[in-house]
Amino acid sequence: MSTTVRISLAQVNSGADPSENLKIIDTHAEAAKAAGSSLVVFPEAMMRRFGLPLREIAEPVDGPWADSVREIAARHGITIVAGMFTPADSERVANTLLVTGNGVDAGYDKIHLFDAFGFAESDTVAPGQDPLVVDIDGVKVGFATCYDVRFPALFQKLGDLGAELIVVAASWGSGPGKVEQWSLLARARALDSTAFVAACDQPEPEETAGTAPLGVGHSVVSSPIGEVMGELDATPGMLTVDIDTAVLDGVRKKLPVLANRRQF
Repeated sequence: MSTTVRISLAQVNSGADPSENLKIIDTHAEAAKAAGSSLVVFPEAMMRRFGLPLREIAEPVDGPWADSVREIAARHGITIVAGMFTPADSERVANTLLVTGNGVDAGYDKIHLFDAFGFAESDTVAPGQDPLVVDIDGVKVGFATCYDVRFPALFQKLGDLGAELIVVAASWGSGPGKVEQWSLLARARALDSTAFVAACDQPEPEETAGTAPLGVGHSVVSSPIGEVMGELDATPGMLTVDIDTAVLDGVRKKLPVLANRRQF
């Protein structure tokens, strides 16, 4: 049985104020709904951008900020994926993707922390443990956050769990070769999992903040065989793509990497 779903990737910059960031989510959720999408994906760290204190604004997934996202999703009749921060231990937060709207309400805590390229995410963020796959409009959707995209095993696990589409929300760090790596990794993970991958990044910011990863843009949707179905440039924008899961059975029969792989 195949299902077609239209999705939008909102390539936007978050700022310092969580309430102002809610306005950004509201505006783009409305635009995504107007484009006919049933799912709108926002980047990682939509609650507050990196490079600023996180513990002071962290709230649980049943707190006021998340409830405001739920209200936006309900008002526009759309499922929203947006990055927020939830309390973890006494000093750190969890880097959480809130998934809410149209009967869906779930959260994914980022598993692989960005301790690379001079940035130590684990100083302020505690790692998650559990992969997540949920049903959105009849499509099994898995989730990953930013640095997770460098780890094929997570995407293969999501494939094992039935994911047909894997959403990646990011605030990708800039630097030499980083844009090329971002696009390549999204396509490679689609091949690893034989699933569609929709990778939404924050656009390139006007100002940088030390080593904090603030985005490079180039949000991209890849087919299960690594074809680019749509891609943005470095500037703010919205990418809308139709996902047809009918192709998955054929791809997985011709390229059964999940079935053929061996454990070492």
